[in-house]
Amino acid sequence: MVMQTDIPWSLLRHQVIKNCPTIVRGIERFCFCCAVSNGAQRSWVVHSSADTFERCWQQLQQHCTELVAAKNLTVVYLRIDWVTAATPLKIHELVKILRNTKRNYYRFGLAFDHELQQLYTEQELNANALLYAGSNISYCQLNPHNFDVYQQRRFAKKLPNPCELGPDQPVWQLETQGVFLDTDGQVHLLYPSGPNASRRQLPELTDRQLGSIINQASDYLAKQVQVDGRYHYGVFPCFHRPIQTYNTLRHASSTYALIEAFEFTPRPDVRSAIERALQALTQQMLLYKTDASGQRLAFLQDERNEIKLGGNALCLLALCKYTEVTGSHHYQPLMQQLAAGILSMQNPSNGRFVHVLNSDDFSVKQEFRIIYYDGEACFALLRYYAISQQQRWLDAAALAFDDFIAREHWKSHDHWLSYSINELVKYRPEAKYFQFGLQNVMGYLDFVIERITTFPTLLELMMAAQQLILKLEQHPELEHLMKDVDMDKFYFAMHRRAEHMLNGFFWPELAIFYRQPDKIIGSFFIRHHAFRIRIDDIEHYLSGYIAYLNFLQTQAKLT
Repeated sequence: MVMQTDIPWSLLRHQVIKNCPTIVRGIERFCFCCAVSNGAQRSWVVHSSADTFERCWQQLQQHCTELVAAKNLTVVYLRIDWVTAATPLKIHELVKILRNTKRNYYRFGLAFDHELQQLYTEQELNANALLYAGSNISYCQLNPHNFDVYQQRRFAKKLPNPCELGPDQPVWQLETQGVFLDTDGQVHLLYPSGPNASRRQLPELTDRQLGSIINQASDYLAKQVQVDGRYHYGVFPCFHRPIQTYNTLRHASSTYALIEAFEFTPRPDVRSAIERALQALTQQMLLYKTDASGQRLAFLQDERNEIKLGGNALCLLALCKYTEVTGSHHYQPLMQQLAAGILSMQNPSNGRFVHVLNSDDFSVKQEFRIIYYDGEACFALLRYYAISQQQRWLDAAALAFDDFIAREHWKSHDHWLSYSINELVKYRPEAKYFQFGLQNVMGYLDFVIERITTFPTLLELMMAAQQLILKLEQHPELEHLMKDVDMDKFYFAMHRRAEHMLNGFFWPELAIFYRQPDKIIGSFFIRHHAFRIRIDDIEHYLSGYIAYLNFLQTQAKLT
């Protein structure tokens, strides 16, 4: 990290005055907030409020200088926000608004007095869980304990707890915008209140920017692989609480994505992390069985003594990807055993898979659990077929897909089904398979466009569908399948989803408000799950963005 030895106040002032409104709409005052972070700790926040820009700016600069001295802070990051509008409400009106807002999706600041003295930016509210009432509450709600804790840190004095105010007490809902001073001395203009709030403005997502994001996230994921090959599974960053559970299926799928990232940008530290993760996967997490014919089968064992169809599939996919990228044949025998394990969970007469077995005796625990497993199993068999060229893997996948078609699996709009159908048509370019792939995505475009959560698997779905459409264009005899496809809407949805997913990236301008910024910068999170960072969350963002970047680079070559 680069330390800011001297805060460039004149540069910051120029950026603020250029973008700040002449007066705060709804309260007729100026209000500035400054967040300062040493990179290792949650940022400290001060603010100022006055009737003129100059008076407000001078107060802010003074408050910030005093803060840095009092806390003996080494300034690594600095962010300044200004209030652009203040909407007066009553507490009971705010409570109603919060109840109708998805948890962690309240995108405004709050002030509890007209002079804006007791004020919290949106970032403070969310990063300190001031509006979070627990995982069992789906909407926003004032949290009295967290307000008490944070107010003492923020203001260093006892203030009225907003949760104890009467229903008719006034409160102001704040819209803001800001600038951020990065470690390289560059000042970024941030988006105003709304879906993109908290991050730097990017007029256009370029190859270079997206490549940097992918590399940062893959570096983060690689660093989660411990010496023994197991991952630091995840963390809730507001208070940096580790996730205590573990899931070997997600271990396998995250390693698959890490191999994709290594293929994108080969780096020794990422390769080393992959090797450790695969060693743990293959030496510590597998069970073996010999069937009646003497064939050896391998299975991935997961929590609760379960064998999941999807676990075997993701393990096989990771090994296939490793083989494809490195050229190593080390895992060839194991890959066949895993594939045979998948086939042992398939009914050979109708192609239907059993989803979960008991690991102690390989008996059926659950016929069906989740749609993901079906697509994962077919995708793995088809990827392994590409390596082994043994017909039985292709036949098994095709048989399963005939069952999926009969049961209208496309109604689930699952990205794994798109991955697998995109693979299947390489070998069997039949109308029914293309039709399934199109149905799996085309009726879902409005959801892809409008979904408020970042939902990274939607980009994976779109990118697999885009590859399927390219393959379909090579078969003019099937062009009738495209007659009702709105390609303009398709590409709009794809780009819209890629852009919106940037709101799930821990930019430093957002990370500084959390307990340990340097431990989360460059990762991806799931906002409505308490900003959760989990290895499989990183996985899905990575896979989607790598495919999207490949698309952008291909398009650039064509033009």
